[in-house]
Amino acid sequence: MFAAIDLGSNSFRAHIGNVEDGAIKVFRSTRESNRMAAGLDESNMLTPEAVERGLASIRNIKSFLSQYPLTEVRAVATNTFRVARNAQDFLVEAEKLLGYPIDVISGEEEGRLIYLGVANVLKVADEKRLVIDIGGGSTELIVGHGNDIKRVESFPVGTVHQSLGFFPGGRIDASSFDAALLFAKSRFEDAADYYRQAGWTTVYGSSGTIRATGEMLAANEIGNGLFTLENLRRLKARMIEVGQLDRLRLEGVKSERVTSILGGLTILLVLMELFGIDRIFPIEAGLRVGVIWDTYLKSNQTDRREQAVRQMVSHFFVDERRGQRVSEYALSIYALMRPEMDGLRKLLYWSAMLHEVGIFISPTGYHRHGAYILQHADMAGFTTREQYMMSRFVLGQMGNLHKVGDVLDGLDAMKAVLALRLAVMFHHAKVGFRQERLKVSVDDGGINVTMPGEWLGQYETLRFWLDREAEFWQGIGRRFSVGTC
Repeated sequence: MFAAIDLGSNSFRAHIGNVEDGAIKVFRSTRESNRMAAGLDESNMLTPEAVERGLASIRNIKSFLSQYPLTEVRAVATNTFRVARNAQDFLVEAEKLLGYPIDVISGEEEGRLIYLGVANVLKVADEKRLVIDIGGGSTELIVGHGNDIKRVESFPVGTVHQSLGFFPGGRIDASSFDAALLFAKSRFEDAADYYRQAGWTTVYGSSGTIRATGEMLAANEIGNGLFTLENLRRLKARMIEVGQLDRLRLEGVKSERVTSILGGLTILLVLMELFGIDRIFPIEAGLRVGVIWDTYLKSNQTDRREQAVRQMVSHFFVDERRGQRVSEYALSIYALMRPEMDGLRKLLYWSAMLHEVGIFISPTGYHRHGAYILQHADMAGFTTREQYMMSRFVLGQMGNLHKVGDVLDGLDAMKAVLALRLAVMFHHAKVGFRQERLKVSVDDGGINVTMPGEWLGQYETLRFWLDREAEFWQGIGRRFSVGTC
């Protein structure tokens, strides 16, 4: 049984579901409305009030989850937590309450997960589609063909800014709409040519805002009730005619959703006009279904992250044979140290495969360039936390250790850094590496390495590298000793 938690800009939501016959079946959901994005001040800091609303929502979700025997739980945070300067402070407290890590995902990764959810529900292999998801802080556009994603983009415009920024006090008039539409157009018009020519045949709307808009069009018989551009224009006219948000009476819509529908409407009008969209089909699928499906795939050895690493190897012309050799060395050495958990093993493997990715920029200081690339690249399937950890491993593959001190507090992470450093060292010194002839251990006294004595005589530079390594570990207060057997 899987749980997916989405810390969005308008609300926090959770799905509980399972995989049956290759499809996600969601049987319980909860929603905590908290409008976190509205709690960002002018300096992009979450206000104390917003933080408390968010933590209260986390407590309620934790209570909801406790009712079910869950095997896998994944929590993701989206746009508000990408931009809030004090997001980390909030997330530390939220993780303590929730009992699970919370991953801040990029807009592109959010889009990919949304598309995974939509594709899992639709099960139409040959359909060329455009998926639109309008959230509180951002809008994701994804073009795909069946299960394959062709392009994903995240645009920093969402319902909260559109509603609060252009309709203060809930006042609705033609000039406010014009200003909101112009702002939205400025964000999307550069992409219009691509999306007009992308070859999609059907457009789906996956967000709660789009689904609520579709339900409202049908329930209020606006036009013929379908999700078309003409009917959205009729809805706009009705809103202007009423003039005030709190006087707007619409069947089938909760009052708390009206504000997001207003902001979403300004985005939908622009998208449909710019991209030539005649009709949108709202669909009950998206980010949370995608998170569950992605979690299931990872647990069954179908890991999108492996493909992302292969793409990086190809894109940055990484020498795959060197990367594979260092990976094999690093994993062997890591196993010798008996890590407490296996969670970092894959990250170490991928870091070793990409340890020379920075050479694409310059051979000088390539470990620093590689660390920057891994931290900031758009890598499908990876969380921000995972990419940061990999960037620290790559940065720490050589040189002083002060620069990666923030990850060395974790014993397994320190062992991973050590394993990669030794693997790179043995590779550079052209050591005929054999795992069974090496011993590496880490204890309170420091790091102990035991290797065949003939290695030190056979490989000329190995002693030099080992002496330097001892200096680097001593620099952070750890003993590094080498013995022979």
